[in-house]
Amino acid sequence: MEKKTVSTGIIGAGFAATFHFECLKKVHGTNVEVEGVFSTDTEQAAEYAKKRGIRACESLEELIDKVDVIHVCTPPVAHEPIAVAALEQDKFAIVEKPLTGYFGDGSDDFNGDTFAKADALEHSLASIERMLAAEKKSRGRILYAENWVYAPSIQKEREIIEKTGSQILWIHGEEAHSGSHAATYAYWKFSGGGVMIGKGCHPLTAALYLKRIEGLARDGKPIRPKAVSARTHAITRLENFKDEGHIRCDYHDIDDFSVMHVVFEDGTIADIFASDIILGGVHNRLEVAANNHRSICNINPNTAMQTYNPVEANFKDIYVVEKTGTKQGWSSPSPDEDWFTGYPQETEAFYRTIAYGEPLESNSLLAAEAISTIYSAYVSAEKAGAEVAVKTF
Repeated sequence: MEKKTVSTGIIGAGFAATFHFECLKKVHGTNVEVEGVFSTDTEQAAEYAKKRGIRACESLEELIDKVDVIHVCTPPVAHEPIAVAALEQDKFAIVEKPLTGYFGDGSDDFNGDTFAKADALEHSLASIERMLAAEKKSRGRILYAENWVYAPSIQKEREIIEKTGSQILWIHGEEAHSGSHAATYAYWKFSGGGVMIGKGCHPLTAALYLKRIEGLARDGKPIRPKAVSARTHAITRLENFKDEGHIRCDYHDIDDFSVMHVVFEDGTIADIFASDIILGGVHNRLEVAANNHRSICNINPNTAMQTYNPVEANFKDIYVVEKTGTKQGWSSPSPDEDWFTGYPQETEAFYRTIAYGEPLESNSLLAAEAISTIYSAYVSAEKAGAEVAVKTF
């Protein structure tokens, strides 16, 4: 089959835009032509474009007009308007996580600690409805950039579930490290919440995905979340927290530890932990306890390679893994961190969907139910863990 050519553009010029561009260079099923980049930070966009030999566009509309698909790599507060603008022009929108959310009432003094979380749920559900409505009218689609869905270990678990007819009884998922590097993450009005959405969205979406796969494989319909109980905490904002300089602790009004207990339609469960108070690198893990097997999916860290380095300076110019803090002693350098986390597989799959219409694993409905579950969880946490129903789509 002759390869199709797909023209694409990058919205945003920060961390996510960087690894999206790198993944585009690894797509092999289609010919990808990167037309340009747009960012409201024009200096950053110009630098990004110059480094990669592409054009910095002067407006969002200019870039959308030129391409078949856009990569939405902006802070979450901008995801909905950008994705809708693309869909209205019948273009595809690859949208980074989380899909959307609630970012306050627009006031400068908005505080995530004090507002009613039911408002966040109401506004985020309305945002989802607008995005789904725009997608329904469009020839384009939302492709939800949740790399955990495409991580090799998660896809292997998918194969096991499909081929053995597994019933998943319990899922334990976790993402944790020592804190986000993004300055805006400290404020609810930019991030849409704290660690429960910023990190919890990853293992949660993987759990929702696998339960969907289970239901489709056995009965032809997905198994969806029914209710959630949750607790959130701001450990580094406690008066008695002792800062030793290893954990980020300048958060303004967000949570840095959370747990969600999800009950599915079939009565089975998932427990999702997210944390910004863990040293030793990124900890991404999903454990599946089924009626016929048990799997532990180690996304980060993994032990494909282990190295002992007696002197920190020896590894000065060597990348080991993200956020370890030190390169001295024993470590587990990742030979290809992006591969283990599913980024190139995700991008390849998206472009096969765009070019050839292949099935889409991480779609708008999966993203919508992740957002619905998370904001229902924030309502639960406000009620000291009381169970809250989850709206599905």
